[in-house]
Amino acid sequence: MKFKKLFLSILAVFLFSVGLVAYPTKDISAFSEQIIQHGAVGDDVIELQARLQYLGFYKGEIDGVFGWGTYWALRNFQKEFELKKVDGLAGKKTKEMLERATDYDENFVKEQIRKGNRFTHYGGMDKSKQSAPGKQNNTNKNKQQAQQEKSKQQGTQNQTNTNTDGANNEAEQQSNNETNQQANNATEQQDNDAAEGQTTKAVNVPQGFSQNDINLMANAVYGEARGEPYEGQVAVAAVILNRVESPTFPNTVSGVIFEPRAFTAVADGQIWLTPNDKAREAVLDAINGWDPTGNAIYYFNPDTATSSWIWGRPQIKRIGKHIFCK
Repeated sequence: MKFKKLFLSILAVFLFSVGLVAYPTKDISAFSEQIIQHGAVGDDVIELQARLQYLGFYKGEIDGVFGWGTYWALRNFQKEFELKKVDGLAGKKTKEMLERATDYDENFVKEQIRKGNRFTHYGGMDKSKQSAPGKQNNTNKNKQQAQQEKSKQQGTQNQTNTNTDGANNEAEQQSNNETNQQANNATEQQDNDAAEGQTTKAVNVPQGFSQNDINLMANAVYGEARGEPYEGQVAVAAVILNRVESPTFPNTVSGVIFEPRAFTAVADGQIWLTPNDKAREAVLDAINGWDPTGNAIYYFNPDTATSSWIWGRPQIKRIGKHIFCK
């Protein structure tokens, strides 16, 4: 482990030095120009995951979905390569360092994804050893083999039935019918239970918001306002939702929360504290329409705020220790 850290540190310093000398104004040609952050999906995320896996930081599925596994892998990369910002956001400097430290074969990676294959490890070895059939492919193969075996058994059973007398056939047929009916009833009950479970889950998640959105907002509310009165916690959740609706902010919950320098809890790590039920209830109340702030998109603590800019925002009201602004 110590050797790996030493190697990565040396590699980072070398790449940075080469970049200063040979690539002072390198354009980002592989990634798009957008900042890649938690909650993002698509080709940029696929490339990000592949390059992080190339270096051994990311061990999850290369699926194009920027989840927490990708987030922490990216932060670890930024830390090990001694980048100035260790924030889990793939900006220009981070992407440049990734491009210099790794190789990315876009056609090969996307071909494996289209085939449903999974990567045992991307990069650093023969391509034939980098991927293997995915779980779905194995499942389909097993189903085909089971169906073939079942057909053989049915053929043998039919031949045996031909050689038995009519009474035995009738008894056996009745037994088979009862067995099939029981199996059908069990399958139908499972389908009904599954459908009922899906319906219940959908009711518990407000329309337009994923379970991840609610959990992430609860984390933010707890990290930012757990010492505030309940109304103040709802107010923080409402500010997040107001920013999602505002054209001047990202249009997703994760985009708003992880926007650079937007929330203190993200900067100091309190976003990762486990929220309580009160924080979650505050989020749901805000989603269901309660906005104690009067459409505020900013708030600050007057006892600790030093920014003249935030003090200059039009103030709406004070709730607990926070002043909410337009």
